[in-house]
Amino acid sequence: MRVLILLLALLATPAIAQTRQVTGVEAHEGAFRVSLSDGTMREREALAGMVLVYQQGDQRIRIRIRIAGIRQDPTDTTGRRLLHDFRDAATAEPLCQPAPDGTREGFPIAGRADATGAISMAEPGAFEIVCTSGAQGKCVRFGYGPWQSQPDGASMAEIYNACIHMVRGDYCGLGEGTTRDGMSIDLYDIHAIQKPENSPSQAFEAGWGPHGAVCVRHVRVKENTSLERLAATCPRLAGKLGEGCTEASARAAGAKLFNRSTP
Repeated sequence: MRVLILLLALLATPAIAQTRQVTGVEAHEGAFRVSLSDGTMREREALAGMVLVYQQGDQRIRIRIRIAGIRQDPTDTTGRRLLHDFRDAATAEPLCQPAPDGTREGFPIAGRADATGAISMAEPGAFEIVCTSGAQGKCVRFGYGPWQSQPDGASMAEIYNACIHMVRGDYCGLGEGTTRDGMSIDLYDIHAIQKPENSPSQAFEAGWGPHGAVCVRHVRVKENTSLERLAATCPRLAGKLGEGCTEASARAAGAKLFNRSTP
């Protein structure tokens, strides 16, 4: 899940509001950073309890989201990644649906998402709120935070966006997901941030880039799509479908993320 209303972000916690005003809000490395009128800054866990007030475009609709808590992500060995408990400020209901591990939390990510869910840079202060239950949040927890750098120095954003398409089974990269909840996916990448489990019940499915699959050996959910349909609806995959798609050919085509699934 993500929040599309990005144009205005005003917040205050009682401790801050009594003494100074907020002059800027931004997402930084998966957490919030707030600039104050006295030149100081508050960030990360210190912002638990803040309320985000979003204004939707030029409409007079405002949504108030309270961060009920902030904690370290237990799946992150670096200790840097934080989980934010986003709640409707009026009802205290969680903003996020449960993830497979039961978490109902998320992160702010600097930038703006397009219709396919891919994140790109945007004006200062623009950010998306993503949940651990969705592809965007799952890919952060896989170790592909778009604010990070790959070992070769390139931005992790391209692998992050490839991961979003992979999780959703969005082969064409047009925002058309073809997967099904609960599907087992064995993902891995050229940097071994995630390593393959190589279950004998699974086989190579596809190699992925920031704009979708670079080739597809077999589709994940046959009831939802097919190689024949991909050939008809996704011209850039012509000649890159079926047995000719291997991990080696995907690497040669520029893929940095791969997955295996039940054929």
